[in-house]
Amino acid sequence: MVLQAEEGRLIAPSARVLVATAVPAERDAVARTFPGEVIAVGVGPARAAAGTATALTKAPYDLVVSAGIGGGFAPHAPVGTLVVADEITAADLGAETPDGFLPVTDLGFGTVTHLPPAALVRQAAEATGARTGAVLTVSTVTGTAERADELRRRHPTALAEAMEGFGVAEAAALHGVPVLEVRAVSNPVGPRDRAAWRIGEALQALAEGFGKLAPVLESWKTV
Repeated sequence: MVLQAEEGRLIAPSARVLVATAVPAERDAVARTFPGEVIAVGVGPARAAAGTATALTKAPYDLVVSAGIGGGFAPHAPVGTLVVADEITAADLGAETPDGFLPVTDLGFGTVTHLPPAALVRQAAEATGARTGAVLTVSTVTGTAERADELRRRHPTALAEAMEGFGVAEAAALHGVPVLEVRAVSNPVGPRDRAAWRIGEALQALAEGFGKLAPVLESWKTV
């Protein structure tokens, strides 16, 4: 790492951070308060993985962050809560069997979980007041109380679900770059009720969170 001189002392350069969101509204919310590179890679794990991997081939990065809004598991993560993932897990990657769901790892393939650096998770939570827990990646958004209960049963530390984190994490892992996931809760996980969604409130919480998070991300692994 090259050190730069500033006022007679040596300092490490800021970390280069890539923030990957799903849609432009999330990108713009983050970009209001975070000065680094923020891109919208599309909805779902496949688009997220492809878009993130493409960006990582164009420039070197020290950290990748999957960011956006998502559903929160009540009562653990109510609307407006900021969640920092200590575990990024693909919740529906596997097979249904007569005995229940089997993750793809039980079938002898791949992985279903990525773990962000514990120190970074701790620092991010302290800076923002966020709650920490598992964030689940799903290809189909939960729309019933039964599925919400089943996901929580299989993943008891889950605080939120979204559709991109695992894809971003897979791309980051292939490039050897650490990953973090940050979600602002816009709605409860469970029965689909558009009237209960608070997207504007969640986007504001996301923007405020990244304003506080910026110094943590920019200093990550630079010293």
